[in-house]
Amino acid sequence: MSIAYRKTAFSLIELLVVIAIIGLLAAILVPALLKCRAGAHRVECTSNLRQLGLAAQLYWDDHEGAAFRYRSGATNDGDLYWFGWIQRGSEGERRMDHRQGALYPYLTARGVEICPSLRYASSDFKLKATGAAYGYGYNLHLSPAASKPAVNIRTLPHASDTVLFADAGQVNTFQAPASPEHPMLEEFYYLNAFEPTTHFRHRERANVVFCDGHVEALSPVLGSLDPRLPLEILGRLPKEILLVP
Repeated sequence: MSIAYRKTAFSLIELLVVIAIIGLLAAILVPALLKCRAGAHRVECTSNLRQLGLAAQLYWDDHEGAAFRYRSGATNDGDLYWFGWIQRGSEGERRMDHRQGALYPYLTARGVEICPSLRYASSDFKLKATGAAYGYGYNLHLSPAASKPAVNIRTLPHASDTVLFADAGQVNTFQAPASPEHPMLEEFYYLNAFEPTTHFRHRERANVVFCDGHVEALSPVLGSLDPRLPLEILGRLPKEILLVP
């Protein structure tokens, strides 16, 4: 007994319907996945800042409340900053050593200096050094001139309202490969009340850790955004939470 087989195939209309359904699902799922990834990055960044805040608390305990300086000196053809030692020389080619940073001995985890939402691999990102980077900025108002005494955190009247660290970055137009015609984003290591170096990279908000250790996501001051890289959303935080009384 012979069995007859009937060949089946998609018609053109059926194929178009399948393609349309796949396109619709992609349109629905891709934004949701991107939002989930951004949320995960924000959570990881928040954890990083909490650990930096805790390390700062331990440093203050060991130094009778005295805040560390933004820059503490020069050595070995380089400079010592709060985040470590960085060699002098050409941008993107300098060496950096986190181990010489003020907080390094107090950090139980490594890698907390890297914010996952800072796009280090982008062609429009200008690295400061080789082999290392830093994604957070220190409140420069906690570091007065070397001729003045260090700020004592224990005497701050409103530690819970004073910024310690925040997401940071800067627009560079003056150091190759950046130029006025080709502005580039670069990592930056401080923020203050007068320059747009806070990076609102988490859905137009910046993660901020305060001197009491709590973290908030804040929006930029109205009118403070740097127009040279509008998509990066670099601006300022309110003066009231940066300036030290």
